[in-house]
Amino acid sequence: MPTKAESKPGVALADASLSELFREVLARIGEDPERDGLLRTPDRVAASMQFLTRGYSQDAEQILRKALFEVSYDQMVIVKDIEMFSLCEHHLLPFFGKVHVAYVPSGKVIGLSKVPRLVDVFSRRLQVQERMTTEIAEAIQRIIQPQGVGVVIEARHLCMMMRGVEKQHSAAVTSAMLGVFRDCAQTREEFLSLIRGKQNGG
Repeated sequence: MPTKAESKPGVALADASLSELFREVLARIGEDPERDGLLRTPDRVAASMQFLTRGYSQDAEQILRKALFEVSYDQMVIVKDIEMFSLCEHHLLPFFGKVHVAYVPSGKVIGLSKVPRLVDVFSRRLQVQERMTTEIAEAIQRIIQPQGVGVVIEARHLCMMMRGVEKQHSAAVTSAMLGVFRDCAQTREEFLSLIRGKQNGG
């Protein structure tokens, strides 16, 4: 019987079918899927993959609109150091790091806990860091229509650390600046200074 996951763009197969695919992968790389240590591995990997790509079944707009409040506050709101874990769409290897999000309200703010949830919506998909940075910024701009949004992501990629160039200490930094964060150098620099910790002498 088809599962609910079949209707989602990121998980096109039922659990049993997905498990069978991973069982086939084990056999094709030269392992024995029937040995004790691997008997349940296909099921575990299938469940893990569905968890790691659950963002496909989540709606960013629905999450943000559930905690949208009218306010007169018009100063910068920052949620920084949001832990992020995602899968690189090129090699299906993890990349992970921190996301910093800021916006300047224009009559509305969102509940602070919804910002990390929004990050999860886009990170729990097959991703490239550059696109994810833009997706987070554009979702906030579209849904709450602030004066501007800034997003910075700092991440380490296992596709660089475990394979390819095998550089262990390289980090990728991406940013997306919309509205006043793009147009006003002072606003942009304030955001960047705050996430660098300069206000504490860092």
